[in-house]
Amino acid sequence: MVYGFKRSGTGRFERSVRMLSISLVMMGGLSGCATFPAWLPSPGPSAEQVERLDGEAGAESPFSIPVVEVNEEVAQRVSAAHKSTRFSEAMTSRSAPNYVVGSGDVLEVSVWEAPPATLFNPLIYEPRVGMATARMATFPEQMVSEKGMIRIPFAGEITVVGKTPQELEDIIANRLAGKANQPQVVVRVSRNISHAVTVMGEVTSSLRMPLTAKGELLLDALAAAGGVRQPVGKMTVQLSRAGRVVAMPLESIIQDPGQNVMLQPGDIVTAFFQPMSFTALGASVRNEEINFEAQGITLAQALGRIGGLQDMRADAQGIFLFRFENPAALGESDKSATAPQENKVPVIYRADLKDPRSFLIAQKFPLRNKDVLYIANAPAAELQKFLNILSSATYSVSNIANSGSNVKDISRP
Repeated sequence: MVYGFKRSGTGRFERSVRMLSISLVMMGGLSGCATFPAWLPSPGPSAEQVERLDGEAGAESPFSIPVVEVNEEVAQRVSAAHKSTRFSEAMTSRSAPNYVVGSGDVLEVSVWEAPPATLFNPLIYEPRVGMATARMATFPEQMVSEKGMIRIPFAGEITVVGKTPQELEDIIANRLAGKANQPQVVVRVSRNISHAVTVMGEVTSSLRMPLTAKGELLLDALAAAGGVRQPVGKMTVQLSRAGRVVAMPLESIIQDPGQNVMLQPGDIVTAFFQPMSFTALGASVRNEEINFEAQGITLAQALGRIGGLQDMRADAQGIFLFRFENPAALGESDKSATAPQENKVPVIYRADLKDPRSFLIAQKFPLRNKDVLYIANAPAAELQKFLNILSSATYSVSNIANSGSNVKDISRP
């Protein structure tokens, strides 16, 4: 005969499961509520596991990663290490360049002779003035050769590179003295090739912009190219001059007129569309890649853009920023990792939002492109997940026991 479970047995079973749950919870409490089974679901390591990376090199971890507490001193050091060179510091020219002829320029030379013209200009009778006058002779345009020379009839080859148009007028006039009657020379640069800047990148139309005696500025070049094709806040402008390359956010150049520097011959202006971003993971309201402006944002702004922390999950003392850092930002007292990547070292910055001062410090701490912002789960959240699993298991077993107690003796009529 088959008999069902008795309710008295079921009650003892339920009490046993409850006692087991309470014992496990007490064991977790005695261990600091920080260590839970590895099979528990989690968005990532706990704050304790991250901090353990600092100074624990071993077989499983071939190098240690410094975990640096974010404070006023660290924020200032990191800001100083990541401070970019400004155009006003690196490109110091503030005056328009003195134009001199260079190879590739195209020149137009005109010669006037006083009456009676004997060399270039035949006398032409002008009825209105009742006398013969001379007209100017204009020679075909000539491109300055790679040797820096042009050729003028009766004056021969003339070296023009490195000389101003006014200097060339005097040189040609002296060469023609004694051949032409009181020659007067005018030299005009019809095509300015050597005295120009190149504008390229994310602009409406790439071009070579000739420079004039006025003195063109950096923003003049971008305007001549039709402006940028992407939002100003996401654009970076790079200026290359004499082997030196400096880049700045376009928005910073617009806001600070001192960065709108005077251009020089041979400058290369490149507009880059560089959508910078950081990745938010863990117990934040938003887990995703967040784009930010080329001029950068702070840690406080980053926390705001991810919607802050989840109240029921986040550990306010476990805000971690993972980055490959410039060694200069770590300082002499900090440990450096032994796994450099592109001359940078891995580092983890930790912020404690339980400390009210950290909100002021976070407004000074800069985020960088490709940073990973991770918010660890609070120990209480891990405990709650553990209790939920135990409660679910207890409920399932209790249902099985209750179902068994309702089984009837099918052998009895």
